[in-house]
Amino acid sequence: MRCNWQAASCFLLSLLSACQPGTPAPPEARTATDSPMAAASGVSRADHGVGSRQGRIIPLTPMTGDVELLYGNPETPGEPFVMRIRELPGTKVPPHTHPVDEHITVVQGTWYFGLGTEYRQEDLRELKAGSYAFAPAGTSMFGFSPGAAIVQVHGIGPFRIHWLGELATLDDKGADAVFRFPRGAHVRAGDRAGTIAEGYRSGSIKQYEIEMVNGERFMADEASVHLQ
Repeated sequence: MRCNWQAASCFLLSLLSACQPGTPAPPEARTATDSPMAAASGVSRADHGVGSRQGRIIPLTPMTGDVELLYGNPETPGEPFVMRIRELPGTKVPPHTHPVDEHITVVQGTWYFGLGTEYRQEDLRELKAGSYAFAPAGTSMFGFSPGAAIVQVHGIGPFRIHWLGELATLDDKGADAVFRFPRGAHVRAGDRAGTIAEGYRSGSIKQYEIEMVNGERFMADEASVHLQ
């Protein structure tokens, strides 16, 4: 999941394997196996931290952050967890794996899900609200969210993310060698305009998280982004 590349969670990467003469060095790579919250913007506990054996009822409400923890901690080994991930419109989630089984339920909107080591639009399967998907531990997967969606994920920790490359964002050292636009740049993507809040890179997939004047955010491929 994205976790901003969404999610992961989420949240969501491959860097240059070598530099050509005269080419600036790529940013320092993060660890290939990363926390599911590494690229998340806003993580909250919707259960208010109640004990694991205490009952809870948590209605689906509008999410302002990327991740809501409903039960447990996804990074605790051997313990169950449940979380909701907000997927922004336009999000592409690059191929990745998890070391544990992942149970996915779409609770709002439409989510597209695919299996494989390469992001292929034609391999994506449509999952409307109420749909369920299962990815066994070690399965390579990727996703796409054309519009806003909320995906609920549950399993047994530790829920780590192994990107088939490495994760690069605007926060990394040397990010200006990879990304055309810095955080805060005023840009337009199609018929929408806003300010760049974050950037993500995975091999040929490079996206920006853009915040509009009304506070809403969306994701856009770098090729579609232009300075205002």
